[in-house]
This record gives sequence, C-alpha cells and structure tokens, in this order.
Amino acid sequence: MAIEVTYRWTRRLSMRIVKGGDVHVSAPFGMPKAEVVRFIKEHRDWIVKARKKTDERQKRRAAFYDQLPLQTKTQKQEAASRLQALIEPMVEKHAGIMGVKPAAIRYKPMISRWGVCNIKDKSISFSSYLLLLPAWCVEHIVVHELCHLLEPHHNIHFYGLMDKYFPRWKEARKKTLENIWMCGENALPLPTTITELTPN
Repeated sequence: MAIEVTYRWTRRLSMRIVKGGDVHVSAPFGMPKAEVVRFIKEHRDWIVKARKKTDERQKRRAAFYDQLPLQTKTQKQEAASRLQALIEPMVEKHAGIMGVKPAAIRYKPMISRWGVCNIKDKSISFSSYLLLLPAWCVEHIVVHELCHLLEPHHNIHFYGLMDKYFPRWKEARKKTLENIWMCGENALPLPTTITELTPN
C-alpha cells in the first residue's frame, strides 16, 4: 500500500482509497508535512476499514463479470448474438416511441460502461455483460442510450426524458448495482514512506 499526498487549493485535509488499495491525500498548499502525517496516523483505523471495504467491492465486481467468460472469439460472438436477440426488440420498441433511430448498434465486451452513444455518428454500443442483468435492467440501459440521441448530456432535460420514457429508471439503476455488489461475499500497516506531489 502506498500513500500519495497532493497539495491543492483546498481548505482542509481529505483522503480517499483508490483502485489497488492505495491512499490519496489532498492537503492545502503550505501545510507542514508533520501535520499531514499526523492526520494520516489519526485516521489509521479508517484507512484499514476503507481498504478492506474497497477490496471486497473489487472482488465482488470481478466475480460478477467472471460469470460470463469472454476470453475467446467464439465466446464473444455467442454473447453478441444472444445480446442482439435481447436488445434489438427493445431498441425497435423504444426508438419508435421516442422518434429516434440509431445509425448502428454494436455489441462489445465493455466493463467500464453498460452502453455508449456516439453522438457524432448516432451509433450505440452495448456491453456484452448486460447478459448478466435482469431484462428490465437491460431495457433501462437501452432507453438511457436512446435518450442520448435526444440529449447528449446528463442534465435536467436528459433525466426528464428518462422519467418520461422509462419511469422506473432509478429503481432499475439501483437493481443493476445490487446485481454487481451482491455477487460473491487484514489490516495492513501504513508505509514508512509518503509520496508528496504538487500539481503543475
């Protein structure tokens, strides 16, 4: 585990656990190193608990995606075929209601996003891992991406469209997260060195 301290234009000290379990601390410009170190030591218990929680979440996330092997070309093609059969009727239904028409629909083994709408060419890509979600949660993602053809940004107008075309979107989003974090269910010493960074 590493601790990285960055000095910023901020009024107070803060810290967060990042991917991999490292600790990132933000400190005000000019704050003495001794005060930063004291802050870190005082929050040792919090760091231990937060790192454990982060590690558990990462393991559950990995367990969720491991349910759908996509290592080979055949596995990817089979998943894309299954997803196409599921999503195309949803796209046809909701695109007609909303008065939009995607230029192309693609299926990719994406982990970082469930779907991506390319505003420039009006194409939409869906993650193959949608196959791991309940159908109504998948439908929520479909409507979400179609709404981007009407509103590119996540603003009041966008969420107004979601309320109109898929009123249960908040419930579906919550259920989607539950499917990930409910999948599958040691304190470490602080390092002897602390890296200090100052943004350019």
